[in-house]
Amino acid sequence: MKPDLLLLPGLTCDAAVWAHQAATLSAVANPIVPAWGLLNSLSDMARLALSQSQQDRIWVAGHSMGARVALEMWRLAPERIAGLALLDTGAHPRAEGEAGDKEERARMALLGIAQRQGMRAMGSQWARGMVHESRRDSAVFDAILDMQERSSAAQFEAQIQALLSRPDARPLLSTITCPLWLLCGEDDAWSPPAQHQAMADLVPHATLTLIPTCGHMSPMEQPEAVSQWLLDWWQATAA
Repeated sequence: MKPDLLLLPGLTCDAAVWAHQAATLSAVANPIVPAWGLLNSLSDMARLALSQSQQDRIWVAGHSMGARVALEMWRLAPERIAGLALLDTGAHPRAEGEAGDKEERARMALLGIAQRQGMRAMGSQWARGMVHESRRDSAVFDAILDMQERSSAAQFEAQIQALLSRPDARPLLSTITCPLWLLCGEDDAWSPPAQHQAMADLVPHATLTLIPTCGHMSPMEQPEAVSQWLLDWWQATAA
């Protein structure tokens, strides 16, 4: 029986974000991509993800919000996690005061667009800042909009709530004993490389890789490079 590999999608994303990686890793693992539905907390998402496998030991890769869910999985069941791969993400909580209020207002403004005009209209504004400038108005960008259109304003609202109430995972990073690999697009303006370096600094055995010509949506923007990176991670951690 192949080991289970949990591939955790981010905000408004579904299995399409991991399509290339799931196909590549299926030769050595059983890829599982959870659907978050209307869950509105990272902890509940982590419990759902843990329930997707009956194996004692699992490998977990998370993108963006999904990587925060992966950290919550470690918090809840560290004995089950054999390896962690975190892509284009962060570990900090919502900021206090005006900075946190500004984040909430920005997210609520996007939700308003989704509720009034639909998820594709929201994505056409939001996702432009999520990809490398060379991929705006490209086939990859259209695929991202298609994915967001398959979501709903209700799901978007639930996931926004999960992110606004996110815990501070920075103290958790120093407790990670399993292999931890971090990846970030060099041009990720949403979760920049410096943010990943700060995370890596808290885990002495962590490795950090930057993908050139790549924004926040690395699994879809640079699918071959990310798939190879995940395969290398798998081979290093599952040996």
